Amino acid sequence: MSVPVVLLAAGPSPSPSDAQSPDVPVPSLQDAQQSANNAASWVEENWSTWLATGLRVVLIVVVALVLRMVVRRAITQLIDRMNRRSAPQPSGSGLGGLLVNAERRRQRSAAIGSVLRSVAGFLIMGTAALMVLSAFEINLAPLLASAGVAGVAVGFGARNLVTDFLSGVFMILEDQYGVGDTIDAGVATGEVIEVGLRVTKLRGADGEIWYVRNGEVKRIGNLSQGWSTANVDVTLKASEDLDEVKAVLTEVAETMGKEEPWAELLWSPIEVLGLDSVEIDSMVVRVSAKTMPGKSATVERELRWRIKRALDAADIRIVGGATAPAGNAPAAEPVTVAAPQEPEDPTPTEARPAATVPQQQAGNGK
Repeated sequence: MSVPVVLLAAGPSPSPSDAQSPDVPVPSLQDAQQSANNAASWVEENWSTWLATGLRVVLIVVVALVLRMVVRRAITQLIDRMNRRSAPQPSGSGLGGLLVNAERRRQRSAAIGSVLRSVAGFLIMGTAALMVLSAFEINLAPLLASAGVAGVAVGFGARNLVTDFLSGVFMILEDQYGVGDTIDAGVATGEVIEVGLRVTKLRGADGEIWYVRNGEVKRIGNLSQGWSTANVDVTLKASEDLDEVKAVLTEVAETMGKEEPWAELLWSPIEVLGLDSVEIDSMVVRVSAKTMPGKSATVERELRWRIKRALDAADIRIVGGATAPAGNAPAAEPVTVAAPQEPEDPTPTEARPAATVPQQQAGNGK
């Protein structure tokens, strides 16, 4: 059998057109033209709606941005105007200029302005976002309901954070303390180095840094506002002449009040208040003065130094407590206490050898 006879017996091979399904319609030119006409008519019917929606969204965004810029600028100008009106006027007294700290007021105003600008920007842009969603015909009821539920959940979970934030806002608005103030916050004491809406940063006396949450502060003692008081208690013997003591202390106070830099640190004359307490063998005389905030310890140290030197020069001895000089108090005790004991101690020691030595000699004689 030849090869052509075999191929003829197998039958004709299928063509590619026979493998395709005869049910698939082939789009014609008329169908494509009809689809294009439908799309064009749909665009023609809705282009005005799209254009109106787009213009509305653009208008909302532009108005929101312009309003936000205007409000922020108005707040900034208001803060600057308040600073200019409350600026300290030059005066001959250093007390008036020190009571009004321009830098402190500027920092407080800047913090208040920042909070107001942030709140205003959030409200304006949030309202604009809701208006944009409404322009796209999005139902805001489920969105607002979900946001309300989420807000309640976040509020319960982050109530400490909200408490810290609100406490920080009120601390700044009420000017309870500022950077550079020395405060006693109950949980920590130190100098304020940073005031935040959530955390206040303090530097302690040993250099440590305390991070105090504003919501945990129940009371605040500001040691840098207004003025401080320097008190020095001088403990003397009850037999000292009070007039002489007062004259010496008054001279020290007048001399120190006229010298620099103490004249600047003192906001009132140093006063000898008189006897603070009287005991059987001692009495306490108090000296007091108003000082610049935070400078009371410095003034007290210098005042003690001068008082000690003046009393030594006047032959008036300080007794008792930590202010007693190291060289004088122990010197009185050997004279009054140890001296009578000297004849008592040697007597028994001399008597014992006198009694034992003859016994030994007697024994040797035997």
